Amino acid sequence: MNAIAAVSTAWGIGRAGELLFHIPEDLKRFRAMTSGGTVIMGRKTLDSLPGGNPLPNRRNLVLTRDRTFSRPGVEAAHTVEEILSLASGSSPDSVWVCGGGEVYRLLLPYCRLCCLTRVYDAPESDAFFPDLDRLADWRLLHSGPVLLSGETAYQFVDYERSAAPGGAHG
Repeated sequence: MNAIAAVSTAWGIGRAGELLFHIPEDLKRFRAMTSGGTVIMGRKTLDSLPGGNPLPNRRNLVLTRDRTFSRPGVEAAHTVEEILSLASGSSPDSVWVCGGGEVYRLLLPYCRLCCLTRVYDAPESDAFFPDLDRLADWRLLHSGPVLLSGETAYQFVDYERSAAPGGAHG
């Protein structure tokens, strides 16, 4: 299982239910990496998508505490164990955790790779990705060139877990 996100210099990912950044190349990368695979997100992340609809050409799994939650094109789970069980039918390399902050925190122990867009800006945030630079079992694997989208500098970076992911689902 992998994680994918765009993060600020303070590891922020969102504010008031919205993404912090809309960088066309980041969105293209997200689409290319997750298309044909399985995405795992929280209900609020699903609601933030256009029309609250699942992402096309992907299996959409939603982790939610709301046991009455149902939406066409989405498979719901209510615990980490349930979401891992649903995802276990997919190749681990094609499973992508894509938000929000609480879902990243809960599922990071099961990820082996994090593909991030580091955005060199620090807007106010209320949702965060775990700071991989402070976690002993994660190391920077690859760092691409610094790019520009308008006035915004960003960089594609990949982190790899240096220890085996938690559980058999990693």
